Amino acid sequence: MAPNTSPDILHMVIYEVYVRNHGPHGTFDDVTADLPRLKAMGVDVVWFMPIHSIGQLNKKGSLGCPYSCRDYRDINPEYGTSDDFAKLIQRAHELGMKIMIDVVYNHTSHDSTLVKTHPEFFHQDAQGHPFTTVPEWSDVIDLKHPNPDLTRYLVDSLVGWAKFGVDGFRCDVASLLPLDFWLQACREVEQVKPGVIWLAESTHASFIESRRARGLSGISDGELFNAFDICYDYEIWGIFQQVVLGKLPVRRYLELLRFQEAIYPSTYAKMRCVENHDNARIMRMAPNRPQALAWTAFQAFCKGPFLIYGGQESAAVHTPSLFDIDKVEWQDYAIQDFLIRLAHLKKDRAQVDGRFVIHTAEPLIQAAWEHPQGSLFGIFNPNAEKGTIAVPLPDGDYPDVLNDGILAVRGGSTAAPASAAIVRYRPALGLQPFYSELLDFQLHLA
Repeated sequence: MAPNTSPDILHMVIYEVYVRNHGPHGTFDDVTADLPRLKAMGVDVVWFMPIHSIGQLNKKGSLGCPYSCRDYRDINPEYGTSDDFAKLIQRAHELGMKIMIDVVYNHTSHDSTLVKTHPEFFHQDAQGHPFTTVPEWSDVIDLKHPNPDLTRYLVDSLVGWAKFGVDGFRCDVASLLPLDFWLQACREVEQVKPGVIWLAESTHASFIESRRARGLSGISDGELFNAFDICYDYEIWGIFQQVVLGKLPVRRYLELLRFQEAIYPSTYAKMRCVENHDNARIMRMAPNRPQALAWTAFQAFCKGPFLIYGGQESAAVHTPSLFDIDKVEWQDYAIQDFLIRLAHLKKDRAQVDGRFVIHTAEPLIQAAWEHPQGSLFGIFNPNAEKGTIAVPLPDGDYPDVLNDGILAVRGGSTAAPASAAIVRYRPALGLQPFYSELLDFQLHLA
């Protein structure tokens, strides 16, 4: 089955929720009450980290990790009932939003319902005990794919959630399962509910390499795009983090963004973000707030759906624990307006129908969405550069749609923004991509 190639996929804004830590009570009702705010932010899809009951045997922390699932077909009673979740889905649909749930089909908790009923579904050691192939994941045990009976059980579970009203699946460590499994899952879910969104947590390149070296499963992003609409950009995430920390030049990351354009299907969609539940908040990782905002704006401006992790709109520094009650500190939603503008720009005609080009990497990132009826030009300052910079815009005063200021261009130069600036211009400038050794270097021998 071919993935959903709707252009809407590329311009989605996804919002990640951890129910336990999102609201005062850690319930579905808390999230339901918050849905109008998320809609006003420009959110299209609300992604719920696993909503299933959590295993207690060999758990981590006081309450256990949501990625250590006990039963794929039930709901964690901490969060409410199935009726509460159904009401949440109905309210989201009334507001024009979709609901995505996390599914974890590589592993289960040690006390999973499947351990007693289907021990043959698991990797087993010489003594017949189930185990994990990733030792640091001590609170889980691995399912052993392929197995037709296991596939039947898991696919039926997905079909059941689609019938319940779920609109999408974020698939944990999708790279570790066989591609044939995902193809069958997508095909059967499509028959029940067409247009379901499939998001793969594709994994870091080094992780895939190490698993293959040990004779374990590990499929590439290029393979996953046969089944999935969206993949993570973890294959270049390590470089992104090093660049944000100032340990590598910005151009290294931009070269890889450009490289993605050449190695994946033309309809590919990579989810862009600056933080998620597995990684440090951008406000902690970046040297200061303006630089954090610069990276946030650039990632949202890039090609691909944009993820906002719950609490990001409050400029949160702390990443909540997965294993305990560790509430998001909402305070005054310090950068919510900033994120709203970025989210709404994802639906701008230039981004929906235009051509994306990264024009320069240094001293500041300059990129554009070029469209004959109106283009967007962005300047992003991830290294806190000061002074004036050359820009390809004609002289004039351009309203900054990101900050309500004016970008004044004189003599082909403008003042570097503190974090980022995005302006409209017309007609298209015909910008060319910046030089990238990954794509442009050729050695010609006489």
